[in-house]
Amino acid sequence: MSITAAADGSALGNPGPAGWAWYIDENTWRAGGWPHGTNNMGELKAVLDLLEATAVDADQHLLVLCDSQYVINSITKWMPGWKRKGWRKKDGKPVLNVELLQAIDRALAGRSVEFEWVKGHSGHAMNDAADRRANAAATAFSKQQDPQVGPGYRSSSTPSAAPAAPAPTPAPAPASAAPADDLFSLFDDATAEPAEPADTPDFEQITAREQALLTEALRSDPPSAAELLHPSCAEVGASGRRLDREEILAHLAPLDRVEAAEFVADEIAPGVVLLRYVTTSPARTVERTSVWVQEGGRWLLRHHQGTPVGHDH
Repeated sequence: MSITAAADGSALGNPGPAGWAWYIDENTWRAGGWPHGTNNMGELKAVLDLLEATAVDADQHLLVLCDSQYVINSITKWMPGWKRKGWRKKDGKPVLNVELLQAIDRALAGRSVEFEWVKGHSGHAMNDAADRRANAAATAFSKQQDPQVGPGYRSSSTPSAAPAAPAPTPAPAPASAAPADDLFSLFDDATAEPAEPADTPDFEQITAREQALLTEALRSDPPSAAELLHPSCAEVGASGRRLDREEILAHLAPLDRVEAAEFVADEIAPGVVLLRYVTTSPARTVERTSVWVQEGGRWLLRHHQGTPVGHDH
């Protein structure tokens, strides 16, 4: 016999109010979350809770469906090397979410567990069910409400109404408008060694780079801004105008009281991250989408598009 379950995480803002969930069927699922966390923390916690809940049936093969390649690669490819290096990456930096990964490593001992990648938001019934529950938990925490935790695992002794576990301390959220002195730390990796091909996407760093491109300091300094743009970078502006890299830099100028929020980052392929967020200004609200790609160990903006919401004021 075997068990098949989907595990997913959600964060409003990434980092922000976060939720996690695993789903087997309508009568067998569990969810939780924290006031502050990331998508990756949520999905790792979902996997950990699933492993712990199904430990009563440890003799059964467990198939875990995940839409995060970061989570699958962390557990199946990178974790053995991290353990040998004292839970540090090749560059010597500490592994992110190490408490969750260490707990997963312990929970995997003696188990037959397989991970399978599924594309998120593609109509996969089990993945969508886990995603809805994780998002609902994140939304509940954003409203300072208790989330629906679900019935749990049928054979589990874990109470279905148990409170959510405390979160590991996440990396601090990038500031909405970083000081100019901090912006240029983003360029420190320009001459660094290339990252391992299968290195973990640093969603916080990618979000910080996107936010830097909105600041007056960088928008007044096209040569520095150019360091964050891919040679083939292109933009479809909120007006619908298409710009290539040279045109983007030529039109770069400080923005009028723009605030950015609701950042959500997803790894859509190895070395490719889709970043979505919303900007508001006195004139309008714009939904924005950026594609960041990793080349030579550096994250570079490959494409950006803005879509106005509603009518201008």
